[in-house]
Formats: sequence, C-alpha cells, structure tokens
Amino acid sequence: MPKRTWRLVTRATDGSLVIRDFDSAEGIQRSHLQVGTDDCSVDLDLRGAPVFRKLVGPMPEGRDVVRYETPDVFEAMTKEWALPRPPRRRVRRGAATTPDAGSEPAPDQAG
Repeated sequence: MPKRTWRLVTRATDGSLVIRDFDSAEGIQRSHLQVGTDDCSVDLDLRGAPVFRKLVGPMPEGRDVVRYETPDVFEAMTKEWALPRPPRRRVRRGAATTPDAGSEPAPDQAG
C-alpha cells in the first residue's frame, strides 16, 4: 500500500513541535535538498523514498505516513521513548478497599 501522507516534524523557536503534512514528497523537497533514496528500509513501501539533507528519515508512522524529523527532534523523541516507564499499578477492588479488614482479633482470641 503506498504511503499517502508525508510528515515533516521540526522544532519551533519556542521549543514546541511543528508538524507539517504534505500530499507528496515534493512538499518537503521545496525546503530540503534530496541527497539520495532509501534502499534498505525494512518497510518495503519506504524503499525508494527520498533521503533529505539534515533530516532523519524516512521512517514509517502508522500505515500510510512517511515521517521525517530534524536531528534535534529525533534525539529528543528517542530519549523520551527510551525512558523506563513506571510499572502500572493494579487496583484491586473488593476486600482490599475496606480499611483494616481483619486487623482486630476475633472475640474468642481476645486476652
């Protein structure tokens, strides 16, 4: 299935992400110099996609998006992705929600 959206992710001067979507690679070619074509992507739909100077990519994003990022965005996103996430806490319902259930001794055990 051919990719339908070409996405360019850059960083604005205030540090926020700027995401621009194009219908074809020509939108990105207007602002970046093509230096080659991708010939080793695991995603077969990306083989032959343009490689641009000062951009990381092409990389798949979902089923039909080709993504390119500036190196600083790529580095920040990679660091964020690599951070260990805290383990998910399991909330138990029922007996665990009653306070101090079973903490008082039974009447026959009272001293």
